[in-house]
Amino acid sequence: MPANKKYLNPSFHQRFAKITAGFIGGFLITSLLFLIFALLTDHVAILITLKFAGFIVWCTLMILPFLFENGWKAWAFYFIALLVLGATFYFLKSTSPELLSAL
Repeated sequence: MPANKKYLNPSFHQRFAKITAGFIGGFLITSLLFLIFALLTDHVAILITLKFAGFIVWCTLMILPFLFENGWKAWAFYFIALLVLGATFYFLKSTSPELLSAL
């Protein structure tokens, strides 16, 4: 049974925004999330976990933009998430090793 035409978005820009947000933005968010976990815990175990759990997280983040009405809002959401995760990573990376060992 074919899809109902009223639910399909004919705009190329919206499709492009959603696909790139899911693919590129989801990958960057997944990478930053696991880098933060690697700073806080044993980095070897986290990198091994990234092989399996990272794929699941990335797939979830690839599907999420298609729930948005507007693809550029999905990019905005992912950009804000990237800024928060990037600032967290930068803060944790720049702190002293004594603070990281206390966590």
